[in-house]
This record gives sequence, C-alpha cells and structure tokens, in this order.
Amino acid sequence: MDHSADASGGPESTDIGSQKDRVMSEEEWLKKWEMGNIGFHKEHGHPLLQKYLDVLLNGRSGLRIFFPLCGKAVEMKWLADMGHSVVGVEISEQALKEFFAEHGLSYSEEPVPEISGAKKLQSTSGNISLYCCSIYDLSSSIVGKFDGVWDRGALVAVNPCDRQRYGSLMITLLEKNSSYLLVTVSYDPNKHKGPPFYVPESEIKSLFGNHCEIKCLQKLDDFSDRHRQWGLDYFLEVLYILKFVA
Repeated sequence: MDHSADASGGPESTDIGSQKDRVMSEEEWLKKWEMGNIGFHKEHGHPLLQKYLDVLLNGRSGLRIFFPLCGKAVEMKWLADMGHSVVGVEISEQALKEFFAEHGLSYSEEPVPEISGAKKLQSTSGNISLYCCSIYDLSSSIVGKFDGVWDRGALVAVNPCDRQRYGSLMITLLEKNSSYLLVTVSYDPNKHKGPPFYVPESEIKSLFGNHCEIKCLQKLDDFSDRHRQWGLDYFLEVLYILKFVA
C-alpha cells in the first residue's frame, strides 16, 4: 500500500500525536448513550459490511460472529436472521436494551457468574447474546471462540494505551481460520483528540501481524460536517480483512 498519501491527499502517518495519552472513561461512554450523543451509530447498517460480507463469511454458514463494543449495531439482527450466532459486548446496558426494543425482539436477562455485576441479555430465539460488561472481563472460557469478527467501532474507540491489551484479547477469542473485518479511521490526529482514534496500519501489523495475514480492502471517504466541526479537513474509513492462520 502507498503510505505516502491516501485518497484524500492526507499523509498516512505512523504518529498518533497527542492521542497516545488520551483516556476515555467508562463513565464518559455511558454519558454519551444517556445524552443520545451517538453520532457513531449507523441506523441502516454499515455499507462496508454489506459490500464485503462474503469476505467475512467466506462461503460458510452457521458462524459464531463477535461484535466487540457492539452498541446497538443493526447488523447483529441482520446476521442472526441469516442463520449465524451473534455475540456482542457493550458497557452500556441502555444501548443493549435499545437494540432489542428497536428490533421488537424479546429477550431474557441473567447474571454472568464469572464477572461481578455483568449481565447477559439473550434473545428468546437464542441466536443473539449480548454481554453488558467491560470487554476486558471476557475470555474464551466465558464466551467461547469465534469464526468471524465485525469490528467497526471498537479498536478505534479503545484508549490508545489499551490497544495491546485489546489485541491480545481478540487473538484469544478467535478460531483458527477465522475472518476479522476491521474498520479503522484515518485523519490528522493532531487536529482531533478522539475518539474515534486514528489507528495507523503499522499499529494493526504490530498488534495482529504475528497471527494473521492482513489486507487493506478499501479506503472510503467518510468526511462530513461533523468532522469539519472537529477541525478536520479529511476523514477516511479504512477496511481491513485479517485472516487468522494460527
């Protein structure tokens, strides 16, 4: 890939600027949901998942698919309706309850014995299980392993100081030969403190390169008035496929 410039003319930098010290607390995330400050939520699903779904599924059916930091992503219902088993994790119970309500899905709640204070909200049909807790409290002994991951707003929301922890956890949750669709964002990190945080390709290779093949599938110009208000002059979504081989 050409690192000198991207589709917007903005440089592909490995420097994340002052963002490396930026920390968002759980309380700040919960506040975003309480206030309805969720500009990151896409009501009609994400076009990149629709376009590259075949890459994620790779001809397979009945997969277990993980949505890290899932919010109320509509794609969870979409994939469950296709016959897959969906597991999500999200710190905001409000987000999870809104997901079930907005899709008219009945569900049950139960505690997660291994995680103090955690809840699992499961659709009555059983094919959607959403954990309300910190993602770092999960392990494969609790949620099992996955054939696929749709990570559209998770790695870019994780505090930069926690990325290594996040990457290490994700590796433990993935089956051999699983497919991980990862969306990052590219912009000048010196002009916006995040989130979403800028994640350079070099960092993805550092986090996952020892365990998988990494390929950039598309860079999508997603610049909007919201990004202009942040002081940015370009904003790209960058889609990768990570194929786990070990």
